[in-house]
Amino acid sequence: MNFNLKEILTATMILFAVIDIVGNIPIVLKLRKKAGHIQSEKAAIVALILMITFVFIGERILSLIGINVNEFAVAGSFILFFLALEMILGVSIFKDDDGVSAKTVSVFPLAFPLLAGPGSLTSLLALRAEYAIENILIAIVINIALIYIVLKTSQRIEKGIGKNGIAIIHKVFGVILLAIAVKLFTANIQELFR
Repeated sequence: MNFNLKEILTATMILFAVIDIVGNIPIVLKLRKKAGHIQSEKAAIVALILMITFVFIGERILSLIGINVNEFAVAGSFILFFLALEMILGVSIFKDDDGVSAKTVSVFPLAFPLLAGPGSLTSLLALRAEYAIENILIAIVINIALIYIVLKTSQRIEKGIGKNGIAIIHKVFGVILLAIAVKLFTANIQELFR
């Protein structure tokens, strides 16, 4: 086992910034109104299973199509870059589905693609190129716990922080994510040219 507190904290921050559960509170509240109820436990468990599964088989899927982790990490850094721009500039790429059923809202679109979506799955593979797997798994569990708490208390958080507070948090994590995207790009592009 290669536990490293710095890797755990960095991976946790990266996933927290990419998932952006605090910034997605307005979407969560909208889904809650539309469906009448969100099963926070179900959404958290499905997202956890998707993320852990992708950590273990994502690399195999890539090797089947002839792509290594560093190449995927470079491509992923572009996705993170655009997600960060979305957060900073306030433009919207993610569109929620108007045809959401009350029975499935906890799985789709909440667990996937909102929580365990392309950004977080790409980040997991990019992290896999740099960090020990056990540190990534701990970071996933920490994020799922935070997601569960936020889902359970989303209405209270919105009232406490207010819309302006949520907007500020959204922008700050956008800047952090932008810096992370640049770091992932530079670290992995160097590996490709060696």
